[in-house]
Amino acid sequence: MKIGIIGLGLIGGSVGLCLRDMKLIDRVYGSDISKENESLALNLGLVDEIITFDKMKEICDVIFLAIPVEAIVETLQNLKDIKNTTTIIELGSTKEKIISSCPKEIRANLVAAHPMAGTENSGPKAAFKTLLQKAVVVICNDDDTANLHAKRAIEIFSYAGMKIVFMDAKKHDHHVALISHLPHVISYSLVNSVLKEENKRNIINLAGGSFSDVSRIAKSSPEMWSDIFKQNKENVLNSINSFKKELDFCQNLIEDEKWQELTKWLYEARVIRDFL
Repeated sequence: MKIGIIGLGLIGGSVGLCLRDMKLIDRVYGSDISKENESLALNLGLVDEIITFDKMKEICDVIFLAIPVEAIVETLQNLKDIKNTTTIIELGSTKEKIISSCPKEIRANLVAAHPMAGTENSGPKAAFKTLLQKAVVVICNDDDTANLHAKRAIEIFSYAGMKIVFMDAKKHDHHVALISHLPHVISYSLVNSVLKEENKRNIINLAGGSFSDVSRIAKSSPEMWSDIFKQNKENVLNSINSFKKELDFCQNLIEDEKWQELTKWLYEARVIRDFL
């Protein structure tokens, strides 16, 4: 198989490194809106060759879309003329809007997949070969995907060592809003609130593991995450409201000096240790 990857950052670059080791892959081609990213990806060995978008449509058996979710929607419109044997695998963090926006001419070609893997770093230099290994990949609404394309995607993800989960797009967007998107909202909010209250010297001197852990993902790409919040707006807002209720509850317990109830509430959260 000849593989094309549009978007050569952390995810796309890591996919490229992983695919280049697979015996079922003949060649990995890349394309990126940034010429610097294309040059870096080639020099770092993330892809075999940089080609144009049009050339990729012509020669590739599989095209991965490893770009921000709004760009995925736009790019799908420009893939309407691909062959019915070309598989499109989009790797966005939201699913309902992407799937509903997919042109009907290529809906059967589309595999809507979300690899639950990543770091706070971005760009080709952040890519590494084992990012996808043992990670979960969620495939959504596969009933609308032609068997050829679904089987190809499953084969590739299996070779990459990923655990495949099938899910309805609506449920996916609800769940990831709470488990993935809300933590990013909290991290960005925490960092902005601390920056407004503290100078950099105090942050450097006093920031321990807890602040570093929570603030780490605030280093993620603002462009990527603003797109995600936009596409999953209602679910993100619902998750923020749920979080605010717990935050208000905690605040009230502290204000009212209900220390025993506070301790009980804190213990309830420790249940997470049993399965993470």
